[in-house]
Amino acid sequence: EYLEKTNDHSQPHRSMTHRIAILGPESSGKSVLCNELALRFDSIAVPEYARIYLDQINRPYHSGDLEVIYREQFRMETAMLASGKRFIFTDTEFIIGKVWHEHVYGTPCLYMDEMIEKHPYDFYLLTAADLPWEYDRLRENPGKGAFFFSWYESILIERKLPYGVVSGSGSARTESAVKLIESRFSKG
Repeated sequence: EYLEKTNDHSQPHRSMTHRIAILGPESSGKSVLCNELALRFDSIAVPEYARIYLDQINRPYHSGDLEVIYREQFRMETAMLASGKRFIFTDTEFIIGKVWHEHVYGTPCLYMDEMIEKHPYDFYLLTAADLPWEYDRLRENPGKGAFFFSWYESILIERKLPYGVVSGSGSARTESAVKLIESRFSKG
């Protein structure tokens, strides 16, 4: 099982795998970036369980579904820590779940807040809202990229979580992320 990350970096960890979360507004290239980084670093991209789950239910989702989704997402991610890879990348994590719940239902989700606190990622890549919004039947917020970007960034700042902003399109976006990761995890 994954050991909780502490702020005391002198403490040994069972897993030397760094957990990197990619978060940002809808249609900001998170999934593509997640997969490209996994290939680039010979690592693992955790599948986005929300898509799997929402494709399987034959009804509108409700508040309880979000906790089910994120519990399974975290279980899948935790299982992948045993891979021994240097990094695992995920584009579905608890800050996204928190914002999703609060935006749709207008109330906080204690589970999301607790998991953000207990299981912070080693690094967050925040994708800028600089790509055009593209339709996808699971996307609900066209034209709100800057709004969500600011919301995500305010949470990262408030909680003092390590992050970098990824911008640009195509290979420039990937290279932006690669530089941030290499800078953060250089062996110097």
